[in-house]
Amino acid sequence: MAPTRRDCSGWERFLPPGYLLLFSVLLFHPALAKVCNDRTKHGQDNNWFTRDEENLPIMVLMPMNRSAPMSSISQGIVPAVQLAIEHIRESRKYSFSLITEIYDTECDNAKGLRAFFDAICYGPKHLMIFGGVCPSVTSIIAESLEGWNLVQLSFAATTPVLADKKKYPNFFRTVPSDNAVNPAVVKFLNYYNWSRVGTLTQDVQRFSEVRNDLTNELEKADIQIADTESFSNDPCVNVKKLKDNDVRIIIGQFDENLASKVFCCAYNLNMYGSKYQWIIPGWYQGNWWEQANTTKCTTEKLLTAMEGYISVDFEPLSARQIKGISGRTPREYEREYSKGILQKGVEPSKFHGFAYDGIWVIAKTLTRVRELLRAKQRQTSHHNFTIDDHEVGKMVLDVMNETNFYGVTGQVMFRNGERMGTIKFNQFQEGQEVKVGEYNAIADVLDLNNNSIRFQGVEPPKDRTFVRLQRRHINVPLYSILSTITILGMLMAGAFLFFNIKNRNHRLIKMSSPYMNNLIILGGMLSYASIFLFGLDGGFVSDKEFETLCTVRTWILIVGYTTAFGAMFAKTWRVHAIFKNVKMKKKIIKDQKLLIIVGGMLLIDLCILICWQIVDPLKRTVEEYSLEADPQGRDISIRPFLEHCENTHMTIWLGIVYAYKGLLMLFGCFLAWETRNVSIPALNDSKYIGMSVYNVGIMCIIGAAVSFLTRDQPNVQFCIVALVIIFCSTITLCLVFVPKLITMRTNPDAATQNRRLKFTQNQKKEDSKTSTSVTSVNQANTSRLDGLQTDNHRLRMRITELDKELEEVTMQLQDTPEKTPYIKQNHYPDANNILSIRNFTDGKDAEKSILKNHLEQKPQAQWGSMDPSRINRGPLEDINSPEHIQRRLSLQLPILHHAYLPSIGGVDASCTSPSGSPGSSPRHRHMPPSYRVMVSGL
Repeated sequence: MAPTRRDCSGWERFLPPGYLLLFSVLLFHPALAKVCNDRTKHGQDNNWFTRDEENLPIMVLMPMNRSAPMSSISQGIVPAVQLAIEHIRESRKYSFSLITEIYDTECDNAKGLRAFFDAICYGPKHLMIFGGVCPSVTSIIAESLEGWNLVQLSFAATTPVLADKKKYPNFFRTVPSDNAVNPAVVKFLNYYNWSRVGTLTQDVQRFSEVRNDLTNELEKADIQIADTESFSNDPCVNVKKLKDNDVRIIIGQFDENLASKVFCCAYNLNMYGSKYQWIIPGWYQGNWWEQANTTKCTTEKLLTAMEGYISVDFEPLSARQIKGISGRTPREYEREYSKGILQKGVEPSKFHGFAYDGIWVIAKTLTRVRELLRAKQRQTSHHNFTIDDHEVGKMVLDVMNETNFYGVTGQVMFRNGERMGTIKFNQFQEGQEVKVGEYNAIADVLDLNNNSIRFQGVEPPKDRTFVRLQRRHINVPLYSILSTITILGMLMAGAFLFFNIKNRNHRLIKMSSPYMNNLIILGGMLSYASIFLFGLDGGFVSDKEFETLCTVRTWILIVGYTTAFGAMFAKTWRVHAIFKNVKMKKKIIKDQKLLIIVGGMLLIDLCILICWQIVDPLKRTVEEYSLEADPQGRDISIRPFLEHCENTHMTIWLGIVYAYKGLLMLFGCFLAWETRNVSIPALNDSKYIGMSVYNVGIMCIIGAAVSFLTRDQPNVQFCIVALVIIFCSTITLCLVFVPKLITMRTNPDAATQNRRLKFTQNQKKEDSKTSTSVTSVNQANTSRLDGLQTDNHRLRMRITELDKELEEVTMQLQDTPEKTPYIKQNHYPDANNILSIRNFTDGKDAEKSILKNHLEQKPQAQWGSMDPSRINRGPLEDINSPEHIQRRLSLQLPILHHAYLPSIGGVDASCTSPSGSPGSSPRHRHMPPSYRVMVSGL
């Protein structure tokens, strides 16, 4: 069917410029162009509905010139239109025949207007207009249809502009508009719970209109538009902005020429793969990336970036193989259509199904209008029934809106002139598009084939970088190990406490102040207990409880430190106060005073802590760190956060606490240095205190520095803090109590063996012989008595030895009476020396001198003048004879009398001669006479 041509062809070339404007006025005001609407001139009227087998002309507007844009669409449409007319005729359900008159618009506005003018002025009276391919030409003609009382049905005009019913009330189309994909896209987004998207739009009216309509649909669906980008030529800057705004679901509106540039930019920016989802138009030509690639990216790079994109477009033919109005399934129709285009040698058009269904829409509409007109004619009493074009046009318009049948493109139905069709979803998989689902606009149902859709990740991409907050907490195994070590430390401290209480009355423990030792143990156990609290975080307790823990653990650690080291320093201060007393006056410092000192230190701690709690209490703060990739490879990002115990002026309060504890440590070091020469182990802990202070100081400095540097690593920080506390507490307790345990086990009396203390004060050591004995510090009276008893026992043993020696000498002299005066004169001083040994105030040197004099003053001649006969006698015979026993007793009783009386309250210890006057001592007055005789006899 060739378009009707008139003699006025080529007339537009000779018209002045203002003629087109006048022509437009004629189009929109038909009354002014009555000559073009003279029905009698063409022999036609409005009685067409009364005659059967009538040929009803239909105006077809589309570009037919092969050189015109979009002419390929029209070339593939003609076989579908002819096939539809043939099927209508074969159905025998219609009492008329449709005649299509094709007018070539050449996809040009001026030529399209001329073709429409030719059809109106010189063609038959067309009942409807079928066609409209080029958006600009179609929109100009469709705007004037209401004035001509004509209805246009398009099969290829998808521009959203034509959806404006106020401007184009008489325009219909069997093809869904570009906006029809927007509800399908929204449904697709909701299916995967994507609530945040971005748009990338080519700066062209067609795409801008789709983007604007999509924005409204997204707002209705409560889907956030994170970013909207438009570009003209180079999209890379806009793609980069989408990435910077963390847009993961990108809806693109651009043609295939710029699509290659978009995906090249996406490849360079790494915006593809499992974390991104691109949704683009689906009307691109096959293998468009090869034909439209004008970028520097290779085809392989483009295919890599394109993998997995979703394309959205209308469904050319229904996937449901249901026989429609023509009695054929979509597949059967497609086979016939394929034969037709082969015969004509043209390329297939993707709109052929819509054109085929469009002819059926026109046939059904005219059939229904004929029925309405005939019914109206029967209802009127006038024989010459006439109806004007306006009323016919309104009838056609109303019937078109009621259209509802099943065609080869699916269910054909209009809503405000827009086709409620089927939208398909294709996914690009390994170099080709695969259908993965469809959307039925009439039923508003999305049907996706989950078996065919494939995402590049283990799950669909996220619509944003989902940030999962992950608490950096202390590992349970690490907490368990350190807690176990802490429990062992507390058990050790408990064992020390039991040992200290059980042996509190022992001289070794008593001299080392058991009460102070108990405080040291208590401080160590408090420090141990703080470790359990340092290992608790928000994973175990609530936020409110965490704030309470911040305060409690700080208080426990500070109080425990002061209690332990305060008691140690108090003990050292007592030793320093006594042994640094220059005047050597007796000075007793009881434990009550030491308790007051420790209490004063704790009072300072409490004042600082209470002020801290009232003025600027510790609170829970959360520190967030930079995003990290999910270690399991999921499409999420991990934002670690860490809980801290902080306040506004944390540095100031820590400085106060550190300064106070530092001064306390320095004071302890000073005391330990000053008492370093005190040599009683039970009294002096200066060496161990110095070691403890050194270890604690070094560990605290290292621990504080490492803890600050590992602030963002809770496991390392907790490990360092716990080990520092464990080490400091354990080493302190062991240095204080382990030496006592060893001493108690190996030498229980070691505490009192060294009574003579040697010390100096900024001068050289004096001679050891001039050292002075001092009393015990803790229990002065008890220690002195113990020392005296020890000396008493030692001297008694010495006296027994001398008595034995004296007896031997006496026995040897009994048989020489003539020697008695000599003995009396020469050995009486020895007896005096022996009796004066009880005077122990002269010390060990005096004892040694007495024994030496006694041995040296014995004349050797006396020993040698003994009777040889007596010497040759057996010793048992001489010693056990009655004579020897009598003589021995007469000699020893007076001596023993003077030797032991002082120990039982007899002769005064200062008495040096048993031959003194009886009146010189009151005790001699009661001495038995026999004793006085015996002594004087000596």
